[in-house]
Amino acid sequence: MSNDESLDTRGRRYDPDADHAFPDERVNEMLAAIESDTEIQAYLEAQNVNPVTRKRYNDHGAKHISIVRNRALCLYDLLKRGGIEFNGASEQGLEEADEAVIIALAATLHDIGHVVHRDDHPYYSIPLAADLLDDFLPAYYDTEAAVRVKGEVLHAILCHHTEEDPLTLEAGVVRVADALDMESGRSRIPYNYGGRGINTVSSQAIKRVFLQDGDDKPVLVEIEMSNAAGVYQVDNLLKAKLQGSGLESHVRIVALNVREDEDQLVERIEL
Repeated sequence: MSNDESLDTRGRRYDPDADHAFPDERVNEMLAAIESDTEIQAYLEAQNVNPVTRKRYNDHGAKHISIVRNRALCLYDLLKRGGIEFNGASEQGLEEADEAVIIALAATLHDIGHVVHRDDHPYYSIPLAADLLDDFLPAYYDTEAAVRVKGEVLHAILCHHTEEDPLTLEAGVVRVADALDMESGRSRIPYNYGGRGINTVSSQAIKRVFLQDGDDKPVLVEIEMSNAAGVYQVDNLLKAKLQGSGLESHVRIVALNVREDEDQLVERIEL
């Protein structure tokens, strides 16, 4: 196994073939279907034009979606291994297997509202995602179950980037996972265009984000950064999304400045 592959095992990439702490057959089947759904894939490409091409903002396209979905499912798996009980699917009378489905679908569709506008995009994502779900879900659920899954997915989409607090842990996972896509590659395009806003510069400072089992909490998020600018990503973005997510007591975040020189302003911060 190469060094890059070993790094990927630290909560960076969801492996459908691995052993998980939840029933995974249903979500794995849907993940394959998502990849072959031409309309969904078209949205994932088109949704990057407004934020990146027109506003010179960080990536919100297919790569971002892949990273968020991977980390959401890895985060969910770690929480399940830690014995955390989820409430979204269960309170709707759905099965445990539907928890991962809700998370995967919401992570996939949470940003499609960008095809309308970057500003207030979660609200535009709701009707667009609802139409896609109406086409996608009947292959897996009867009408009543499809309505309930759809509602939970839309709830998670709405709560990923707005004033509304998540009412389910499934939605909380999507909200936090969205902020975990903070590594330098995400800001490559606006940086190359000359963008030097705080989002772009701070993202350039983040080198790696790892998810793993924690000692005192189910999840440890370890962030490696090259300079103090990365603190903005950790404190202003990730911390803000963790607060009110329902996961605050289950996730520990540690950021390390891995640059070795005598001018380090920040060596380590912990949330």
